[in-house]
Amino acid sequence: MPRAARRVALISSSFAPYVGGVETHVDRVARALRDTGWTAEVWTVDRGEALGVVDRDGIRVHHLPTPLPARSRSDMARFVRQGRAARRAWAEAHRAFRPDILNIQCFGPNGVYGARLARRTGTPLVVTSHGETLADDRGAFRRSRQLRDGLRRAIGEAASVTAPSDYVLEDLRRHYGLAQLDGRIVRNGVDPLPQASGQQPLGGAYLLGVGRLGWMKGFDLLIEAFADAGLDPAVRLVIGGDGPQRGDLTSLAAARGVADRVTLVGALDPVAVAHSMAGALAVVVPSRAESFGIVALEAWRAGTALVMTNRGGAVEFVHDGRDALLVDPLDRAKLAGALRRVVADEALRTRLAEAGHARVAEFGWPAVARAYAALFDEIVGAKTGAQR
Repeated sequence: MPRAARRVALISSSFAPYVGGVETHVDRVARALRDTGWTAEVWTVDRGEALGVVDRDGIRVHHLPTPLPARSRSDMARFVRQGRAARRAWAEAHRAFRPDILNIQCFGPNGVYGARLARRTGTPLVVTSHGETLADDRGAFRRSRQLRDGLRRAIGEAASVTAPSDYVLEDLRRHYGLAQLDGRIVRNGVDPLPQASGQQPLGGAYLLGVGRLGWMKGFDLLIEAFADAGLDPAVRLVIGGDGPQRGDLTSLAAARGVADRVTLVGALDPVAVAHSMAGALAVVVPSRAESFGIVALEAWRAGTALVMTNRGGAVEFVHDGRDALLVDPLDRAKLAGALRRVVADEALRTRLAEAGHARVAEFGWPAVARAYAALFDEIVGAKTGAQR
């Protein structure tokens, strides 16, 4: 089969105009796959906006319905009606594109429908987990047996399963039936440094945390450690992001007597993230768990020292004392000590920043796309050989 004819549907739990890790990952992979001989479409969840099929800067995007059964009798009747239409929509997308691979990116209702379509059409299935079973503050997998059972079945039927870290694969092995020796790591990537925006610098000396303000991201742990660290009063803590814990974090800073030194600046666009990181003494990632740790790549890209959680997948690519300080954020004394150390030692900050910056090229999107393409080629090649 000519390489140029090979097609993959990236079945994403979410996509633009929504912003987040999986949305960025799928967008960049879809674009970078073009240079590998693969053509990608994105199939994502219709959130009731009826967007249909759109072109997003050269990427064809299908917004497909994904109704799931509900408990009440009236909701079940509605699901029966909606489910038929949804299955027709998914089947039509398959007939129009004729994908060689169906790749579920971040398992949710999209995964239930994608796996069912693979089953009905015989199209090889690749399941890519982004740690959704581990790091979801909303507890979707804890609450939904259908998602848990759907993921187990999809993993059992998949031609391959990928994740950005062995930490994520181990969870799939423990709880979702992935065989011990199965699973392939495909790392996340990072964009090139955005162009300067003309924004005014934040000014002064500050530590920076960036992420969703949810329990798993551990910004409460960071505020506690910052208060304990006894830093020069001129050093501030800036936290960029939004989420359900914003009010609690503001209250915690006040309770710990550091409200005048802790600033929650709200959500930051990619340019503002890069700009804020470049001006920071260090970027601190205090997560209770990280499936991978894209913020680490962003800090390295900005040429800024990194203090990184050792809970999760980051320990697989971050080296303590070489390109970051790895610390357990649940150990408040050690996190406070890491903050003191990185603020006090300019030579350490420079050494960590330079070592991290030198590694950014390892995580370009072309390398990520080549890893996917190599896997897809193997699967299509095996299927073609089996059919001869």
